[in-house]
Amino acid sequence: MQIFVGLGNPGGKYARNRHNIGFMALDRIAEDHGFGPWRARFQGEVSEGRLGGDKVLLLKPGTFMNLSGQAVGEAMRFFKLEPADVTVFHDELDLAPGKCRVKSGGGHAGHNGLRSIHAHIGEAYDRVRLGIGHPGRKDLVAAYVLHDFHKADEDWLDDLLRGISDGADALARGDTGKFQNAVALRVNPPRSSGGKQEKPAPQAAKPGQAKPKAEGAQERMPRPDDRSPLQKLADKFR
Repeated sequence: MQIFVGLGNPGGKYARNRHNIGFMALDRIAEDHGFGPWRARFQGEVSEGRLGGDKVLLLKPGTFMNLSGQAVGEAMRFFKLEPADVTVFHDELDLAPGKCRVKSGGGHAGHNGLRSIHAHIGEAYDRVRLGIGHPGRKDLVAAYVLHDFHKADEDWLDDLLRGISDGADALARGDTGKFQNAVALRVNPPRSSGGKQEKPAPQAAKPGQAKPKAEGAQERMPRPDDRSPLQKLADKFR
């Protein structure tokens, strides 16, 4: 069994904050992969389900960001798990918006949610770092992370969350490369040599159905018959 933890602050006031991108990631996984309903447990909300052949508990701590470790530690001890069985999804100031990186162990880099988790279970857990960009000045960070995503962010944010859901099975199996590829295919889809996004190949015509015309093709018109009446009569008897 594994625990996927999303970091954020509880309540509608914070729901669309940049700091809550971890909650958003878990919501998308739960919806797309048919997890059970969210219910109160371990000082937060949990949803249970499977990713591939692995049982996974999704956990959104309800203790506010600075005390996230309380909920994570309680859940881990209940299921008798190790820190290596825990993966934390969190916002990352040091990555550009839409970027995603997986990391195992290491410091908390000043992130208060990670700092709290460090204090309760140590640092030997996995993290999925979700880039939100940096406001440019340290004194602006608190207001920046507690501000909602802008409307202009919606496209890349939706692509990022969809990619996380696409790769969730691979992440549960420990295949971080395949997980990050799934995210990249959503955020930066392959493009043709002309710089345009590649489109799916046209479907073959079904039996009895006219073959579809290529995009932009014009219907071919019959050529006009400019023969004289005498020439038409002569051609008829050839």
